[in-house]
Amino acid sequence: MSDQPVLHVKGRVLVGPEDIHDELWVIDGRISYDRPTGGRDIRTVDGWTLPGLVDAHCHVGLGPHGPVDAATAETQALTDRDAGTLLLRDAGSPSDTRWIDDREDLPKIIRAGRHIARTRRYIRNFAHEIEPDELVAYVGQEAQRGDGWVKLVGDWIDRDLGDLSACWPREAVEAAIAEAHRLGARVTAHCFAEDALRDLVEAGIDCIEHATGLTEDLVPLFASRGVAIVPTLVNIATFPHLAADGESKYPSWSAHMLRLYERRYDTVRAAYDAGVPVYVGTDAGGSLAHGLVAAEVAELVTAGIPAVEALSATAWGARRWLGRPGLEEGASADFVVYEADPRADVRVLASPRRVVLNGLVVE
Repeated sequence: MSDQPVLHVKGRVLVGPEDIHDELWVIDGRISYDRPTGGRDIRTVDGWTLPGLVDAHCHVGLGPHGPVDAATAETQALTDRDAGTLLLRDAGSPSDTRWIDDREDLPKIIRAGRHIARTRRYIRNFAHEIEPDELVAYVGQEAQRGDGWVKLVGDWIDRDLGDLSACWPREAVEAAIAEAHRLGARVTAHCFAEDALRDLVEAGIDCIEHATGLTEDLVPLFASRGVAIVPTLVNIATFPHLAADGESKYPSWSAHMLRLYERRYDTVRAAYDAGVPVYVGTDAGGSLAHGLVAAEVAELVTAGIPAVEALSATAWGARRWLGRPGLEEGASADFVVYEADPRADVRVLASPRRVVLNGLVVE
């Protein structure tokens, strides 16, 4: 038996949106709904409890100019943890962050390896930059480096064209996605614009990041194939600034980015209404700060997604999609306690009362 005190969580435990318990116990780092026996010390926490939040699109170990040192990566992970984000899907990083797995005080990470981009078609020092005939090999490599995901850069500015365009021919992505699936990995792709989406979805992709180019004619295709989107609206908010910076050199690209920005809420709401799975991701890392999950949930609500569904996109539904437990009996005690019901007002997420990770109160 461990000397670790038992944690008694009282109030309203949101096992699911409508599955509510009055209490849970944390015994040796695991969740239990049975009162413990014996004479161990008990610490009590009161409030509204959610499973540890999920950021389904972030980058740990990545800064504006590429890889960062371990101390910076640690700060990124701690910032997410203190915001209640205890499960991260790292959507591409050039850094080796496996050391984080040995730290019980840092969030759990599901990695997608390193970005795979077309030569000179992405941010310098972020990605493997390759040509289409190398795509299958690099996808196979990153499928084995990651934790069940691979990340492609599906479109980017073509400097000769002066606008966004698809990075890969259809036959290349078909073969690459098939290889990832053969190796047991799912595939996601960065896509801002419209023209790469149909080929990627029909090739069998599992998820699209940003998805600002999702149009009315493509929504039913996404819905019928079950392709998820992670809109990263807190990142899309930077589009006007990016467009202004690039307007003189790339006016078509600049105008395109502004159109994508202006319709962002309509795009997300149309996808949700059609049954496309929508999950919370911030695109933290690179140039965007970590710890923004609460702001992203609020953005989904602004786009017209009901509050409980926006919560699910960072809690129950997101964990189910990623194959990780929530507040089930015997699961690792990773949860966040709030002063009020986040289903009634998602702004509550910005102020956790307590953060519990691996059974330890860390914040």
